Amino acid sequence: MAMIHDTSLDQLVDRVCRHWEARRRAEAARKEQAEHPVHAFTIAVAREAGILGTSVAREVGRRLDWQVYDHELLERIATEMGLRTNLLESVDEKRESWLRESAEAFMDLPSVSENAYVQHLIGTVLALGAHGECVIVGRGAAQVLPPDTTLRVRLVAPLKDRIEALARQRGLSRQQAACDVEHIDRDRVDFVQNHFLKDPADPRNYDLLLNTSRFSIGECAELIIEALHRLQARALHAGRVLSSP
Repeated sequence: MAMIHDTSLDQLVDRVCRHWEARRRAEAARKEQAEHPVHAFTIAVAREAGILGTSVAREVGRRLDWQVYDHELLERIATEMGLRTNLLESVDEKRESWLRESAEAFMDLPSVSENAYVQHLIGTVLALGAHGECVIVGRGAAQVLPPDTTLRVRLVAPLKDRIEALARQRGLSRQQAACDVEHIDRDRVDFVQNHFLKDPADPRNYDLLLNTSRFSIGECAELIIEALHRLQARALHAGRVLSSP
């Protein structure tokens, strides 16, 4: 009987020790989490003209069950500014001259200041990034959001392929499509450089660069999600970021 009693006592002591060790680890994890605020990741997708960046973003959003913001971002900002979305499209990712703004003001036409738009844009992008678990297309999000909690993706393709794609999308001649590609690319680069002081074409500003002429929309989405999971796992291991479900 004494042997049975000793064995039971040993088991009880062992359970107590495991219990307090588990509590110690839980408390240590709680303190670690308190020292490092938790945030979810955001995906920022930049794209060259003629690339179906929104289609790739929507496929990523569908697979992750995340919200995607492209034209929806304009609608959100328009609501905040009390404006119609089409008024913001005149300054969205474009570098407008002071002459145009002055002329519109002089003619008393409905218009929106580029600087006012950019201020609301930055605030909206940062707010979305703070909540995380969303995909933002363009609008300088890759340059505005913090790298620690953002997967920054740039979609590229050879110029010839992009011109042909835009011609198909818009029903344009190849010559007109080439002009549009050049114009859109220049506007987007100028917009980011002028307002965020970074070169959106510099690959060093991104975590993942994908050639859409080499990969399908589904393949691009798969590669983006794989990169996201790797960043989430690394950040979670470091105790800095809470991964999404």
